[in-house]
Amino acid sequence: MRATSSANGDALAALPVVTMPSRPGARYRVATVTVLVVRDLKRLLRQPSRLAGAIGQPLVFWLVLGGGFAGTFHLPGAPVGYLEYFYPGVLAMVVLFSAIFGAMSLIEDRREGFLQAVLAGPGSRASVALGKILGGSAVALLQALVFLALAPWAGFEPATIAWGPLLALLALAALALTGVGFALAWWIDSTQGYHAVVSLLLIPLWVLSGAMFPAAGSVLSTLMRLNPVAYVVDGLRRALYGGLVPATVGLESSLSLDIAMAGAFAIMAFAAAAVVCRRR
Repeated sequence: MRATSSANGDALAALPVVTMPSRPGARYRVATVTVLVVRDLKRLLRQPSRLAGAIGQPLVFWLVLGGGFAGTFHLPGAPVGYLEYFYPGVLAMVVLFSAIFGAMSLIEDRREGFLQAVLAGPGSRASVALGKILGGSAVALLQALVFLALAPWAGFEPATIAWGPLLALLALAALALTGVGFALAWWIDSTQGYHAVVSLLLIPLWVLSGAMFPAAGSVLSTLMRLNPVAYVVDGLRRALYGGLVPATVGLESSLSLDIAMAGAFAIMAFAAAAVVCRRR
């Protein structure tokens, strides 16, 4: 019996010692990001009502307000109707609403236990933030592209649109707004509280972006120039016009500056989300 125990001990001692890495490798981070992005895209396909709500509400907003103010809106030196002027702002609204709903899924994932399971995996918390932000941004970008099909009815010629800057601005806006929504949703435990905070913070940013009224001659023009969403809306408007925008329509900016400001907004939003997600 002692000989048998001694033999088993020698056999166990001869086995190689397997140790888990103290830090997860790049493949674990990539796998975490990929799973989260694919999950958000599948969720969009399985919930068509979500797509209808994110596009239908801005569409009704655009048609009702655009039709209501069409007879009274006038820009000095620029023969632009209100439906045409309002369209870039509504396009930004589609991205904003999609980002809000995408980030709200974080609260649902926490409630269902999925988020805890992801955090218990080998991926880092930064990869969780990146996966959720990229997934929500992809959904927001797809919904914005669907709404972009209405551009000819708003008065924009597809042949004259600067498509490269337009898509870049939409992608950067989706990343930035989803990152802000992620940072808020990480701290909030209920969807009701999340909606209240978003309505208090993000909706005013959109209103003060020049989406509904121009900055020129307005007492709120200074706030608009400090608002990063204003550069997104201004850049979308310039890209839709092919870069040729009357001075009275947009900010005193340029398309390259608008893209740079949107990129800085996206970087700061992701940095804030990465910092916030370290909270246990």
